[in-house]
Order: sequence, then C-alpha cells, then structure tokens
Amino acid sequence: MKAGIVILSEIQGVVRERILEIQRRFDPKLAAGVPPHLTLTGSSGMGPISTSTTTAELRAALEPVARETAPLTLTFLKPMRFMQTNVVVLPMDPNGPVRALHERIKTSGLTYEQPKFTFTPHVTLSFFRELSPEEVKALLALRVPEPVTIDRISVHRTVDILDSKKLFELPLLGG
Repeated sequence: MKAGIVILSEIQGVVRERILEIQRRFDPKLAAGVPPHLTLTGSSGMGPISTSTTTAELRAALEPVARETAPLTLTFLKPMRFMQTNVVVLPMDPNGPVRALHERIKTSGLTYEQPKFTFTPHVTLSFFRELSPEEVKALLALRVPEPVTIDRISVHRTVDILDSKKLFELPLLGG
C-alpha cells in the first residue's frame, strides 16, 4: 500500500475473529498491526486519494455516497495471490453492490492516483511473511464461508500498511 488516503471497511463479528486467527497463523506482524478490513480504494481500481485532500473535502464527497448506499452482505471467494505478488488475499466478487460502492467513491470528485490493478475488493491474509510452498498451499486451501456485513466505511491517511491514522468513519445509511 502506497502513502495516501484509502477507504476501508473494518470486518466485524465472527468473521473478524476467523480472519484474525488466519493472519496470526500465517502473518503475525499483519495481525498485530491492522484490524482485518475490506480494502475498497487505494490498492486496486482506484489508487490512493491525494494527501492534499482535506478532511472537509473528503466528508463532502463521501457523505452522500454513504447516505445513498445500503449496508452490503458479501461473501468471500477462495484465497488467491494478489496480482503477481506474494501477498495472499481473501477476495470478493468485484461486481454487484461492492462494485457500485467502489464506483460511487471513484466518481465522487476526489483526486486519486491511477491504480496499478483492476478492482479487486479483498481482505489481506498474508503480507509480510515469506511463506513456504507448504504454507502457501495451506493458506490457499482455507475457506471463510460466513457472509460479512459491510455497514460503514472508514477513511485513513496512510504512510504504509502498518502506519495509518483513521480520519473518520461513515455508516452506510441507504435503504
């Protein structure tokens, strides 16, 4: 993750604990550093938002998006390596309601960098550790069948994956 402003949705409940368990097993540094979250912008589909963007500008752009978006109930696909890297993620279908939310954010008028990758909504399972072939096989074989509800978005100013500051959070209020 590059320095900038990113938009996430922290995973809650039973699914959060399940993902934390996986992260602790395969990447303790990641598990200790950031809560499990769905990455909506900043790494794929839409690069980081410009750091020159003020909190007031972010709120003005994102409050209508949150107001118009109903909470999403989503399911995870099988784990995969993220776009030609050693990073392993738990992706979601990039279409449907999560795509609509991403597109609303992307077209909200915020200035952002060009993305390196196509939109791939995901939760990162392993980022820092160099996994052995056996560990990669075991991690890719795991499944998280429980659905997850995304009912809020949070905006973070980041320096890197472990150095970020939450600026604010908005509930998804649409109906």
